Parts: sequence; C-alpha cells; structure tokens
Amino acid sequence: MPEFAYTARDKTGRQVTGTVSATGQREAMAVLSSRALYPTDLRSDDPSGSRVRMGRGRVPRQKLATTYAQMADLLHSGVPLLRTLEVLREQTVHARLRHVLGEVHQRVEDGSTLAEAMARYQDVFGEMAVSMVRAGGEGGFLEEALARVAEFTDASEDLRKRTLGAMVYPLFLLAFGVVVVTVLLVFFVPKFDELFARLRERKELPSPTEWLLATSAFVQSFGIFILLGLVAAGWFARRWLATEDGRLWWDRVKLRLPMAGGIFLSLAVARFCRVLGTLLRNGVPILRSLEISSDATGNRILGAAIADATENISAGQPLAEPLAASGQFPPTVMEMIAVAEQSNNLENVLVQVADSLERNTWRRLDLLVRMLEPVMLLILAGVVLLVVVALLLPVLKMGTTV
Repeated sequence: MPEFAYTARDKTGRQVTGTVSATGQREAMAVLSSRALYPTDLRSDDPSGSRVRMGRGRVPRQKLATTYAQMADLLHSGVPLLRTLEVLREQTVHARLRHVLGEVHQRVEDGSTLAEAMARYQDVFGEMAVSMVRAGGEGGFLEEALARVAEFTDASEDLRKRTLGAMVYPLFLLAFGVVVVTVLLVFFVPKFDELFARLRERKELPSPTEWLLATSAFVQSFGIFILLGLVAAGWFARRWLATEDGRLWWDRVKLRLPMAGGIFLSLAVARFCRVLGTLLRNGVPILRSLEISSDATGNRILGAAIADATENISAGQPLAEPLAASGQFPPTVMEMIAVAEQSNNLENVLVQVADSLERNTWRRLDLLVRMLEPVMLLILAGVVLLVVVALLLPVLKMGTTV
C-alpha cells in the first residue's frame, strides 16, 4: 500500500508531520480527518501518482462539496488562504478542478478576492457558491460560508442521486415502452393492413383501427425525419436555454409546472431565507444582504422580485410588504417574516424558515418520485391496451358478421 507523507495541523493549530498508508489521496485525507488533522501538504512516495493533466470536463458536485469543506477546515485552523488553495490544488486528482484551483490561486495572489476569482469560473462553482463566498468575505465569516456551501452542495448532490436512483426504473419502463410501441407500429401493425382491406373498402373499419393503421403508415414513412427533428429541436433548445432570455423563460416555466413548480419555488425561497439570515446574523447591512441573496436563489424571477423589494426597503418599507406584493413568496413565509421583523428576530426566523422549507420540500420530492413509477406503468399499459383493442375490434366484427 502506498505511503503518503503529510504536514498537517491539529485542532490547536500545532503543525504535525508524519506518514500514512492509503490506497489513494482521498483515503489518506479521510484517515487524517478521522485523526482530527488538517493537512497542509500531502505527497505520495510514487512520483507518477502526483502528475495530473489539465482537463476541461465537468467537475462532480461531490468533489466540489469536499473541496469547500476542506477549505473551511484549513482556514478555520489558521492556514492562510493562498496556502489553502495551493494545498487543495496539489491534492486534487480531478484535472479540471485542479486547473481551476490553480487559476483561482493565481488571481488571489494578484490581489483579487476569493469571490472575484471564483466568479471567473462560475460554470464550475455556481452562482450560489460565489454569492455565499462573497458574503462571507464581506461579513468576516468566510469559513462559515464555505462550510455552509459544502452542506448545500452535499445535500443537493445527495438529493440528485436519490432522485436519479428512484427514477431509474420509471425511465427504464419509458424507454422499453417506446421501443415496444415503435416495433409494434413499424413491424407488427402493417401486417394487418391487408387483412383489414375488405373492411376498409366497405367503410366498416372501426375508427380506432383506422387511426392505428394511419399512425403506423406515418411512422414508417417519416419516422427517421421525426427522430432527426427531435434531435435538432433538442440541440437548439439547449443552446437557447443557455442564453439570458432562455434562462429567464425556463425559470418562469419551472415555477408554473404542476406539482414540481411548488418544489422549485420552495427550494429557491429556502436558499434566499438561509443566505439572507446568515448575512444578517453576521452584521451585513440588509440592502447588501438582499442584493447578494437575490443571486443565491437560483431563479431569476424570484431574484427580480427581491431586487424590486430592495428598492422599496431603501425607501423605508419593511421587508415583508414588497415581497408579499410580488406574489412569488408563500403567504405563510411572509407572515413569519412580518412577525419576525416586528420582534427584531428576523435573522433567526429566516434560518428556521429555510430549515422548515427544506424538510417539507424533501418529503414532497420523495413523494413525487415515488408516484412516477405507477404513473408510468399506467401510461404504458394504456398505450398497449389501445393498440391491442384497435387490432381486436375488426377481428371481433368479422367474427360477428360470419
């Protein structure tokens, strides 16, 4: 098993050196973390293991969550920011993340703040992480902000994996059903065309069968063009959704989706409440807190409503009134914020609201995912039933005639 030489700090900030046996850098970091040690340097005896090529792939969210947590731990232990970024870059095995951390280190060394450097790579870190780090840097609680970002990222990734895991079977059913129906329409249904020709001449062919045969002929003739059209439409839609107008449209549509719209809204409001509460708790002025937290919602419609509310607050209005007037926030949340403002306990209530919204949202999302499986089964069974009934109706009619 490879040996890793490390230089670390313990909880008191004292520097410790030594070696640890592990199968890789990740395991070595885990072993040191279990010993309450925060490494500032970690190197393998095998020089080939430390060389990583620069890449351009997508950075997994789990790796980002680990990076945020390690950065928070190192800064909390007294390690300077530049040294922290250098350590994280050296120990990262992901090519793209290693390159980005190197660029962030260089920009911070040149005089930029950490948030400014991360904002240059917002496609990697995301808007929420950049906003939280900016808030932490301005409010003097950078370690707490990074720890909170790590929790957000880890929870989001865990939810994404659970959702994808729960949707594997429904998606498999959908794919299998599409293949089965396509095979039926292209290869099986056309064989009945000649059989039903006499009934068609007499105009005695049932309407469902006529529709089925017409659909089969259409798919046979234009199926390849339909497939190419769907691929082209998907490509153009993806390009358009990457534009500002496309993102704004998609953010508006997400809030109006049946069942799922409430989940998207609750998650965005929860992010806003948590970020705003954390900022206010650490002494950041409310106008600046609203400006930063509006970016952290992840939804431009909600962000615009918060920006409009900021203008009214600067004119002397309380927070709850302009937010409620926008019509984008749940009434219960507005009531709690209004009461919290009157009792001068807004920052604590906002965090409590965020906790409550997140718990309720996770439950609703789990329920929605569980409902997908029976819904998919019913849809597929209904489609197959329609095909079978459409083919059996003429046969039954011919039998009755005989």
